[in-house]
Amino acid sequence: MANVLASLKDNQSLKRRLLSPKTGIPLVALILVIALLTNKTDIGFSDTWEHMTTLNPWWYVLAFVSHYTTFIFRGARWRALIANAHRHGGGPPPSVAYAGRVILMGWFVNSVTWFRMGDAYRAYAYASDTNTSFSRSMGTVMADRFIDLVVVAVLITIGVGALFVGGQIVPPVFLVGVAVGALLVVGAGLVAMVLARRWVAPRLPEKLREMYHRFHSGTMDSFGRMHVVFALGVLGWLSEAGRLFCVVMAVGTPVALGLVLFVPMANGLLTAVPLTPGGLGLVETGVTGLLGLELAVEAALAVALVDRSISYLSIVATGGAVFVVRQVQEARRAYAPEEGETA
Repeated sequence: MANVLASLKDNQSLKRRLLSPKTGIPLVALILVIALLTNKTDIGFSDTWEHMTTLNPWWYVLAFVSHYTTFIFRGARWRALIANAHRHGGGPPPSVAYAGRVILMGWFVNSVTWFRMGDAYRAYAYASDTNTSFSRSMGTVMADRFIDLVVVAVLITIGVGALFVGGQIVPPVFLVGVAVGALLVVGAGLVAMVLARRWVAPRLPEKLREMYHRFHSGTMDSFGRMHVVFALGVLGWLSEAGRLFCVVMAVGTPVALGLVLFVPMANGLLTAVPLTPGGLGLVETGVTGLLGLELAVEAALAVALVDRSISYLSIVATGGAVFVVRQVQEARRAYAPEEGETA
């Protein structure tokens, strides 16, 4: 009984943290962004509301399903990276279902905190569940992030090319420069890690040196079977492009396929720097502005809000539920009587 009460106490504490003012700030930020957009642009909100309330529910369900298939592909990619990192020992890699579930929890944490803390939480959860090194686990997450940026840069370039070939829309070409900059950052980061291992790590205290070596090994050893890893990354992002395609069909405002591919990739680049939790405010503004290249602003805003009901609000709900369940299970394990003791 004491164990159950302790678990409930921890759960209540977790709920207080999730419902704290810090967690509510992102929702306030979204309201402020919409208010700012309203002041700067003549938006007919009655038209936006009509688009949102008359959406096709079947297309919306397909958008929801398409979005959550990304966790299958992303989970498979992270599993492949972990398998690469464990080639020289470290135990079997996790299942795709487990990896996808941990990524979902990481996205939830990213949605309610600043500075992409979900990435660190992902490494912590995996290290805790498998009794492995957090530093090495963080290295696999870092490799995953590097590859994600490369995939986004490639796909956004393809999207821009498709829009130019179509000739209907002139996309903001500066985002190709941002994509190239992202690739340069990835390359510079890898070079810096190699130099740090050679010149900086030997001068660190022994404990920090060992932590860095494990992090470096987890990152660099993850790179292998890149054709498989890259293909899974592309499929993961195409799932998100599929979500946007289904949303625009649900709202009844179809757009050029190049734009459907371009918009999610552009937002992936713009939110790589975590200025707000889950890109809140940035993504809504970015989607509205980019879709506004082809749609009326009312329709573009409707698509942005419906899309974020899946990519943000549903992540907070589903990811939060999985997160709470895991925390309760952790609390029960922590308070469970050791073998040989009586409850």
